[in-house]
Amino acid sequence: MIDDAHPMAEPARLPLPQPGGVKAPRVLDSASVLGPRGEVWIRHGEQLYRLRVTSLGKLILTK
Repeated sequence: MIDDAHPMAEPARLPLPQPGGVKAPRVLDSASVLGPRGEVWIRHGEQLYRLRVTSLGKLILTK
């Protein structure tokens, strides 16, 4: 469970507008992507990847 003291609870810093009218990438809150378990499986083509929060509050993507 993620609480206010957790490093991932910090507000997202939005990217600055790109020169030449190029749109900035979409920003998603990690808590909304990872859910209450702190992990999600991502299918990319035929491969499965696991995105999760480590015990130190970092994100790790593994195959």
